[in-house]
Amino acid sequence: MVTRRGLLVGAGGTLLGLGLGTTRAFAADELGVTEIARLTAGKGALNPTDTRWGVFGADLGHTFLHRGKIAMVFGDTLGGPAADDFWSVPHEDWRSNTMGWITPPYSPARGLVLSSMVTDKPGHAKELLASKKVDNDEQTVIPTFGASVNDTMYLHYMSVKHWGQPGHWDLNHSGLAYSDDQGQTWTKDPGLMWPADSNFGQVAIVESFGHQYFFGIPGGRYGGVQLARVRSYRFSDFSAYEYWNGTRWTPSRADAATIVPPNVGELSVRWNSYYRRWVMMYLDDPNGLILLRTASQLTGPWSEPQVVTTSKTYPSLYAPYILPLWNDGPDIYFTMSVFSTYGVFLLKTRL
Repeated sequence: MVTRRGLLVGAGGTLLGLGLGTTRAFAADELGVTEIARLTAGKGALNPTDTRWGVFGADLGHTFLHRGKIAMVFGDTLGGPAADDFWSVPHEDWRSNTMGWITPPYSPARGLVLSSMVTDKPGHAKELLASKKVDNDEQTVIPTFGASVNDTMYLHYMSVKHWGQPGHWDLNHSGLAYSDDQGQTWTKDPGLMWPADSNFGQVAIVESFGHQYFFGIPGGRYGGVQLARVRSYRFSDFSAYEYWNGTRWTPSRADAATIVPPNVGELSVRWNSYYRRWVMMYLDDPNGLILLRTASQLTGPWSEPQVVTTSKTYPSLYAPYILPLWNDGPDIYFTMSVFSTYGVFLLKTRL
């Protein structure tokens, strides 16, 4: 038996258990979603990632802008064979992470087309950040978010030591890797690392008024959100990072305040000019919910959560990532992963 992202999988790939509970009642009405497309290989997929790049299954799909294109970054990526029930067969060609490119259309209403992926040979998506793939040493290396700063591409990643109980995992550390050749090669910066127990094991990154802001949670899906920032021109200087203590910015990570309480899983934050609010989406793992909060300032206060969708509609859902474009209308476009079919979907919702 192995575990992937805290979800138990039998030796033959059979899904045994999820870190997602049943949905409980919330005071807020469910916003609801419209499914636009399945983006990665599988039944009805918009992009034939299996036949073009050997990507039969992948998750996450968080996005950021770089030189006018959208980079879409995936977590653990698996090869064939194809199966209607993804985990009913064993899969080979495990890559800890991969990345594709999207040339923005006028609207995402018909889906997002991957025009290319970073490859290491024709027809094969490349692993960007290497991992040892050894349990209790370094099981995998997962990019949790990306950014383009001063024409350099960055990926925040977590080095996973061990997938534990569903929704829980142990880290070796988290950090930042960079690429100066459009994502073809990456270097993990030894000077840009957080320790295993930090609240910045996973992040969402947003730019605002010359700063890059990091919304951080620990490894796993049961922590709260803390906030860090750095001036964009000092992005690679770890000594320049500041942490929000609830009233002011401080150089001490130990003083960081929790601005959104547990239980917060994979998350994203974007400014929406239509609603004139910052919008945060994240997984509430124990209740099987995708939640949304808003705020007028990045430091908060953040509103009470609204339910976007639930595991009753999408069993084993996780990782809601708002797109970096098209945040100027009533529709909020986001990607979301479903573990049971191990793919990434594009959906939209409205406040």
